[in-house]
Amino acid sequence: MNNRSSSQTSLRDRFPELGEMRERYAEAFIGNRRDEVKAYLLIAALISLYVFGLYYVGFTPMMLINGFGKFGIVVKAMMPPDPGSWDNAIVFMRGVIETLAMAFFGTVCAAFLALPFGFLAARNIVANSVIHHAVRRLLDIIRGIDTLIWALIWVGVVGLGPFAGVLAIITSDFGAFGKLFSEAIEAADQKPVEGIVASGGSRLESIRFGIIPQILPVLLGQVLYFFESNTRTTTIIGIVGAGGIGLYLTETIRTYLWEETSFIIMLVLITVAAIDLISSKLRVAIIGSRPV
Repeated sequence: MNNRSSSQTSLRDRFPELGEMRERYAEAFIGNRRDEVKAYLLIAALISLYVFGLYYVGFTPMMLINGFGKFGIVVKAMMPPDPGSWDNAIVFMRGVIETLAMAFFGTVCAAFLALPFGFLAARNIVANSVIHHAVRRLLDIIRGIDTLIWALIWVGVVGLGPFAGVLAIITSDFGAFGKLFSEAIEAADQKPVEGIVASGGSRLESIRFGIIPQILPVLLGQVLYFFESNTRTTTIIGIVGAGGIGLYLTETIRTYLWEETSFIIMLVLITVAAIDLISSKLRVAIIGSRPV
């Protein structure tokens, strides 16, 4: 009984100093209440926006249920994966090799082109704010356009084929690499740079021997990751005529050749898994060799 009565004791009775604190620091308590109200209103606004978004796109539970049913029919039609003939299998494998070549060449070219712009965009390298901000905005504009859009643009410029896909990857990755490289350069430790300058070295020597050895493992790791990612991206841009296995994937889907479609998807998955395994090991080896 005593335990029950003690549990029913009000908070004010248990902590008499709380009332005094509320009176003395009334503004602080009011501020906390206002923050709680703002948080609840923000959550309610986000939930309302989410519900409105579902309504705006025409989402209904029955549409989702029917979609899963049709998806099951398509998956069943894809089994077992079958290229149709050995000639088709060879053509599809050549498409995968072409996709790999596009991803590799585009990634490497973008990395080399973006490296000097990464230095120009780094605050600790370029003191001129006009140049720094101009390069940053240029990288933001290029990065803001999706790879698929760049592929459509380059297909219209140079025509159909893998060259348009390579140019799309170079253009898209150029902006992303420039931003990532500049952030890695800004995060580099400045003590080696200061030591080289103090010992009589030039500014160029301080960058060559003070910054590049620090950021090189990070940059190589980022390039490997983008190569892995671009292998998947190249499959998508091939759909718009930019070469690679995506062109064959589009054709098999358009003609409802689901077994050939699943064979192509299986080839892509195996290729991406192999690249992921190899690049992961290389990244571990590169990061492990980072100078201390």
